[in-house]
Amino acid sequence: MDPLLQQTCQACSIDASPLDARQCGELQSQIPEWQIIEHDGIMKLQRSFEFRNFHQALAFTNRVSTLAEDAGHHPVLLTEWGKVTVTWWSHRIKGLHHNDFILAARTDEVAT
Repeated sequence: MDPLLQQTCQACSIDASPLDARQCGELQSQIPEWQIIEHDGIMKLQRSFEFRNFHQALAFTNRVSTLAEDAGHHPVLLTEWGKVTVTWWSHRIKGLHHNDFILAARTDEVAT
């Protein structure tokens, strides 16, 4: 099992520091299909998932929404015909936290 899947998300306080590039690189190696992007000066994790139709894309979106609600941590979800783009980051600290990598791995799991 993926080591990230075995971990539990921890509450992220406002004074927590975002992960640095080295830490992000180490964690990203466990979820290689995810990209680290920068948008508005904030580092984020992003991946697009492809589906055969809109119905499957929407069903996946709903599974990710359940995952997000359970964790109390919410991504940006862009649902299109045959495609869903998921973007995780920690809004409170304006960057990437360990939780984002855990939830990216769990997103991969609900995609299968």
